Amino acid sequence: MGLTNQSTGTGVLDEMFNVQLDSPDEIVIALAGNPNTGKSTVFNSLTGLNQHTGNWPGKTVTNAQGRYKYKDGKFVLVDLPGTYSLLSNSVEEEVARDFICFGSPQATVVVTDATCLERNLILVLQILEITENVVLCVNLIDEAKRKGIKVDIKKLSSKLGIPVVGTNARDGEGLEDLMDTVYQLVQGDITTNALEIKYNEEIEKIIDAISAPITELFDGEMSSRWIALQLLCNDSSMKESLNQYIIDNTTKYTSDDLLSKIEAITETISLTPDYIQDSIVTSTVLMAEEIYSQVVEIHNDKYNETDRKIDNILTSKIFGFPIMIGILGVIFWITIQGANYPSEALATFFFWVEGHLTSLFNNAGVPAWIHGILVLGVYRTLAWVVSVMLPPMAIFFPLFTLLEDLGYLPRVAFNLDNFFKKACAHGKQALTMCMGFGCNAAGIIACRIIDSPRERLIAIITNNFVPCNGRFPILIAMAAVFIGGATAGFSQSIIATIAVLGVIILGIITTLVISKALSKTILKGEPSSFTLELPPYRKPQMGRILVRSLLDRTIFVLGRAIMVAAPAGIVIWVMANIMVGDLSLLDHSAGFLQPFAQLIGLDGYILMAFILGLPANEIVIPIIVMSYMATGSMLELDSLEALRELLVSNGWTWLTAVCVMIFTLMHFPCGTALLTIRKETQSKKWTFISFLVPTVSGIVVCFIVAQSAKLLGLI
Repeated sequence: MGLTNQSTGTGVLDEMFNVQLDSPDEIVIALAGNPNTGKSTVFNSLTGLNQHTGNWPGKTVTNAQGRYKYKDGKFVLVDLPGTYSLLSNSVEEEVARDFICFGSPQATVVVTDATCLERNLILVLQILEITENVVLCVNLIDEAKRKGIKVDIKKLSSKLGIPVVGTNARDGEGLEDLMDTVYQLVQGDITTNALEIKYNEEIEKIIDAISAPITELFDGEMSSRWIALQLLCNDSSMKESLNQYIIDNTTKYTSDDLLSKIEAITETISLTPDYIQDSIVTSTVLMAEEIYSQVVEIHNDKYNETDRKIDNILTSKIFGFPIMIGILGVIFWITIQGANYPSEALATFFFWVEGHLTSLFNNAGVPAWIHGILVLGVYRTLAWVVSVMLPPMAIFFPLFTLLEDLGYLPRVAFNLDNFFKKACAHGKQALTMCMGFGCNAAGIIACRIIDSPRERLIAIITNNFVPCNGRFPILIAMAAVFIGGATAGFSQSIIATIAVLGVIILGIITTLVISKALSKTILKGEPSSFTLELPPYRKPQMGRILVRSLLDRTIFVLGRAIMVAAPAGIVIWVMANIMVGDLSLLDHSAGFLQPFAQLIGLDGYILMAFILGLPANEIVIPIIVMSYMATGSMLELDSLEALRELLVSNGWTWLTAVCVMIFTLMHFPCGTALLTIRKETQSKKWTFISFLVPTVSGIVVCFIVAQSAKLLGLI
């Protein structure tokens, strides 16, 4: 029999699908849909903050669950991976299919995009083959209206034989109707008569022949027709799922008996699995086209002409890449130019507070060592974390999130796709690289979208060449304070922008070179093909952008930096105040690293800061500053100009700043990223390689730059 929370209990549902139910009376709803249909928006709008994320058992695919209440019902909403079909060509499709088929949710909500309904209907029709308990959510109705597209909701419901609700999830429109419809469906107040696709006569006869043992095995709880279709297509993953999920102690057949019976029947027919699958796909597509033509009216045939004209420019071979570099350059320039004054104001304020804290501690008679640890160690480090990192992050992340909301990032992936193919890597690696701009750990998790294990490993290993949240502030600070600081006026921000942009381009080039090298050595293979959907350009919602960028990114990264920086400040202060002979422990450590550090254009204190910054890259600059100040180079540091003077007084030149920026781009992943790599690869070997590759690359590049500059007499 099939797995249901009624028949097997909440424990089995949790064990098999990692769906956690608090009580047996909770109603499980599956949420399915194509990518870029607003499915996640529907999920977030219904569940709010009452969410839980994990992995599907045995899969590297995220399992998101949320809860909401409606009337007297408690609902658990399971957000399935976005898929274009259920033909199990990818892990995501297999996960979605198995949960709908074997997890037996009480209802399945399928989210579609009103502007491209024809393509979305293919998934809807496939799900209707599995279950009739479906509610169709036609999302983005407002966008369809703007483009002159009218969807006849009532007629669509009549054609499909299931309830259909129109929504605009971004504004919350129609979500109340959606919840009410789902509630009525699970309560039995709405009955469905789902459309059934009819195939040619020969295939229908075969389906009838093998449906009987399937129906008996599942006790009528599951769609014998759908399972028959998949087994006729010789779907090996469906056979594995049958063995994995079927509980057959109450039936006369085991799953192996079932497969043997079906094989005996299929041996008597002349149709090949490929022919059957082609016939099924063709019939499904034709049915989707027929329904679409009857329920959708397009009053403006050129509704997507503007998008295509924009794409012809943004994704062209001539203009696409330069425009991409130009857009990134503008973002960096705005960030650098806009962060200068707030950073200086925050630094002035925090060090003004430091003076008052010192007076307070002295007047209270607090021991000097406590004052040193708390004020000169913890507080001073936190002051620099906030003043140096907060302003650029508060500017950069909203701008980057704006690009995401507009739909530009998939165009970036499109422009880079050809380069990744030449590097024998997967085109989707460009998407994971874009995710890495926000957080390398998130970029590593995003590598799950790559089906090939070889190409997924390449994407994971090279993801660290993209500067993340924690490293951007270092690049921007170095460029603004030191490189741009060497000039004055308008040119200062321009030079700083060019420096940061140059590092980003270097990161992209390094990603391609290392990907190519890996493809020719330890991860040999040819690139696989994939389909990249370019979603329509959408009007950004500034409120959501600000909330998502400031709360989910800026505050999150700043909070993590503060948590790591506080103990790091204590460590630096203690090391600076423990004397071993005539030198402090800090000086001894830096002195030990000094010879090697000089070879790569750094010094011992800088290299030590990167090593101590392993838990989080955000604390590298504060550690450098604290180390220099602990040596007595400067007692007060209350402005960004003072920071530049501090660096210069400790032997910094333009070459030092350049090497710091390069090593910031190319060094070992942070602790969070390493743990994520270990979890995703399930391998210490690949985790070590992911640590080694960027670190060796950074050392080699910094060595070449530093020694070349010295040989040419540039320093």
